[in-house]
Amino acid sequence: MTKYIFVTGGVTSSLGKGILSASLAKLLQARGYRVTIQKFDPYINVDPGTMNPYEHGECYVTDDGAETDLDLGHYERFLNIPTSQANNVTTGQVYQTVINRERNGDYLGKTVQVIPHITDEIKRRMMLLGGTGNYDIVVSEIGGTVGDIESLPYIEALRQVKWDLGNSNCLVIHLTLIPYLKAAGELKTKPTQHSVRELLEIGVQPDILVCRTEKTLSLALKKKIALFCNVSANAVIESIDAKSIYSVPLLMMKEKLDRIALSKLKLPLRDEPQMDSWLEFLKSLKNSKKVVKIGLVGKYVELQDAYKSINESFIHGGALNECKVSVHAIHSETINEKNFEQKLKSVDAILVAPGFGERGIQGKILACEYARVNKIPFLGICLGMQCAVIEYARNVLKLKNAHSTEIKPNSLHPVIDLMEEQKKVVKKGGTMRLGAYPCDINPESKAFEVYKQTSILERHRHRFEFNNKYLEKFEEAGLIASGINPENKLVEIVELRDHPFYIGVQYHPELKSTVDNPHPLFVQFIKAAMEHKYSFEKVETQISKEDIILN
Repeated sequence: MTKYIFVTGGVTSSLGKGILSASLAKLLQARGYRVTIQKFDPYINVDPGTMNPYEHGECYVTDDGAETDLDLGHYERFLNIPTSQANNVTTGQVYQTVINRERNGDYLGKTVQVIPHITDEIKRRMMLLGGTGNYDIVVSEIGGTVGDIESLPYIEALRQVKWDLGNSNCLVIHLTLIPYLKAAGELKTKPTQHSVRELLEIGVQPDILVCRTEKTLSLALKKKIALFCNVSANAVIESIDAKSIYSVPLLMMKEKLDRIALSKLKLPLRDEPQMDSWLEFLKSLKNSKKVVKIGLVGKYVELQDAYKSINESFIHGGALNECKVSVHAIHSETINEKNFEQKLKSVDAILVAPGFGERGIQGKILACEYARVNKIPFLGICLGMQCAVIEYARNVLKLKNAHSTEIKPNSLHPVIDLMEEQKKVVKKGGTMRLGAYPCDINPESKAFEVYKQTSILERHRHRFEFNNKYLEKFEEAGLIASGINPENKLVEIVELRDHPFYIGVQYHPELKSTVDNPHPLFVQFIKAAMEHKYSFEKVETQISKEDIILN
């Protein structure tokens, strides 16, 4: 029988329920259990696809084309297994399903209510992955914090599930905060006590408390928390602030979280977690021999979560290269004709990030030009690739009015145009080209050197594409299409022949990079940045030696 672990949060948001869930799942997986994680989000949007990145961070896309919460990225990066639409549930999806059933007459004229109809649908989705028979343990993260009005149906559904399954088949972990008051010089347990009381009022008794803290919890403090929150002392787990999210699984292993969870679920411990590759990754991460500075040019750089997967991919690729990647975020709106050299001259490589809309587009185009002209390693993702195409059309092909019809619908040279199947689309939610699609790679290309294979699958999220009417002109001038979709001939990858590393991709490689399998495009991009930086420094050193000899 599949066992279920639910992770709730209290006191404040952003405590790290997603990282905790992923860390515990990683430890259980490392003991040989088949584990998956799902996220329940209490917002009424059907999915985060229509949300501004400033609202909810990046929108993570799965292989099956689901637009999901960014926490699913953490799940995949930690477990190294793909997620799907079933791994992300929102209140919008739940209500939409219930309302559709009501319209179909499925409730036989009954009054449709939050209890039991909404909670029954939540429970059905909570059990869905476990019912496949593919998993021994399903970890479910409940979004928001206990006490939020939006979260109440989920906590009530959790109460019912725990009652139905029994304590040995269903475990509740509550993540809370133990704040440190500097003026008093004390850690305070009252917020945790109040948070647990909120849960108890709804009828849910947490089995394990994980306490976020910036100071070590003493045994006496753990016993106090256990006494007031009605849990055993060994079930009060310290989660001290870590420099890297990738240290959290090891910290949780040290606190015996996986052992306690398995004990309460009456599951055998099996072997100790096999974390050797994880330790090697952390070792490489902490003992990097070199440093490169990569300019991340985007329009949402004020919010780190807007480019979460890109930043994590830099960490994965950097560790494999034994190189620390220092990300220099540059707002594309601040780049103009007068300052772009000053803004970009200090970086060793440039990544132009994805995005939508006109704001900051000219700054991205200027960044593409600077990287191309100055032979600086360049990677353009989605809109970043499209900006590279627009820049090349204007400055090399001399098509001065070249643009994307997303920005300029009546452009004389629409080198980027709306995809044919998108022209009849009216609704915005879930209607882009989404999910994994195949791409055939030219074996005589830089892209082939990166992937070392001629056929790949990558995830997409876009409406606009390279206009193939201009393909011949581009290739004659030196910007080649090195990756093509075999079904519709969509240009997936462009690259410059006479450049050390200048690649633009229509897809999102950052969505498939994990700790165990860093994405090759990021690995090689960082390697190119290292070669650019250290060969340049070598040349400078040689010149200075010559100056000394001559003088």
